[in-house]
Amino acid sequence: MNQDCAPNWYVVQTHLRAEVKAAEHLHRQGFPTYLPRYLKRRRHARRVETVAAPLFPRYLFVAVDMATQRWRSIQSTVGIVRLVRNGDRPAAIHTRIIDELKGRENEFGFIQLDMRQAFRLGDKLRVTDGVFCDSFGSFEGMSDKERVTILLDLLGRKVRVRIDAEFVTAA
Repeated sequence: MNQDCAPNWYVVQTHLRAEVKAAEHLHRQGFPTYLPRYLKRRRHARRVETVAAPLFPRYLFVAVDMATQRWRSIQSTVGIVRLVRNGDRPAAIHTRIIDELKGRENEFGFIQLDMRQAFRLGDKLRVTDGVFCDSFGSFEGMSDKERVTILLDLLGRKVRVRIDAEFVTAA
C-alpha cells in the first residue's frame, strides 16, 4: 500500500504561544490537528494557579493525506513557522505516537504526567524556589501528593519544612 494514500501525522512548528491559533486555522482548512496539553502549576505574584499548557511548546501535530490535500498551504497558515521536513518532503511520524499520547489523556483531555521524583529517606535535596531557595536538606517523606517534608539545616539547627514537590530536586 502506498504511504501517500492515507492521512499521516506530521509535525508543525508554530510561533511562540500560537499553538491554539495555528490549530484553529489548520482546522478551518480541513486538516485534523492534535495539540497534546497538560495541566501546569504556575506561580505568579505569590499565587499558584493551574493552567493548560502545550506538552510540546511551539509544536502541534497535523494529519495530512498527501495524495489529496494541498499540504503546501500549511506553510503559509497563520501561526505556523514551518512544517517539519526531511529534505523537501514533510517528515511523517508514526500513528502509534499519537495513539499513545491520546491514551495518556484524562477525562478532560489533558495528558497525565507524574513529575515527582522518587526520593528515598535521607536523600540530599536542594530547594529550587521560594523562601528557602538554594537551601539544602534531607528527605523525610511526602506529606501528601504534592508536598515534600525536608529537614533543612538553618542557622545551625535542623528545621522540618513542607515544600511543594515541584520546587525540590536532588542535590
